[in-house]
Formats: sequence, C-alpha cells, structure tokens
Amino acid sequence: MGTQHTYRVIVRGTWDGLTEESRTRLLAGKDAHGLASMQFSAEGSLTYDVPLKHFSMRYVVESDAADGPEMAGAIAEDRAETHLRSLGHAHTELRSTVTDMDTMKINRKARR
Repeated sequence: MGTQHTYRVIVRGTWDGLTEESRTRLLAGKDAHGLASMQFSAEGSLTYDVPLKHFSMRYVVESDAADGPEMAGAIAEDRAETHLRSLGHAHTELRSTVTDMDTMKINRKARR
C-alpha cells in the first residue's frame, strides 16, 4: 500500500424519472439538503435544487496516491450511486470533480 491522499470529490447529476414518492420525499427534505448543508464527509452530503432538476453530493475520499484522482472520483461516484439507489431516486449518469488536498497549493497573502 502506498501513500494515502485525501481527496474532496463533488459528484453531480440530474434527477431523471423520479417517482411521485421520490419527489414527495425529496421536497419534504429540501430544507435539510440546501446550500447550508454543503459539507465534505466520508458519508457524503446531498444537496439539490427545489425544482428537482440537479443535485450534487460531496465526499471526502482517502485513496492511494498512485491510483490518482480518477480512482477517488470513481469511489465517490460508486458511493453516490449506491446511496441514491438505496433511496430509490432515479438519476442520469454521474460526473465528478476531484481535488487532491495533499497537493493543493495555498496562496497566502503577505503581511504588510
């Protein structure tokens, strides 16, 4: 096992063919899944818009650095797929954006 890196992954998708039951449950939970709930975690946090068109899920993924960000993205997409399937929410193909927190450069402003 090589060096582990921490990745922040945003998985995005579009709701597609939601049942009336799914729509009702999503709309009932909209306050718990709005902008204020956005956070990165291993379990993921789901946020979505009120017209129920798009959604995103934010994950923290620990993965072998040698596997690169592609593997972290695949892991997060698999987690999202599993979670959404368990809730019975239909969606289209997922896509992800990955940031390697261990190689991210932080620009600090010089003190004056």
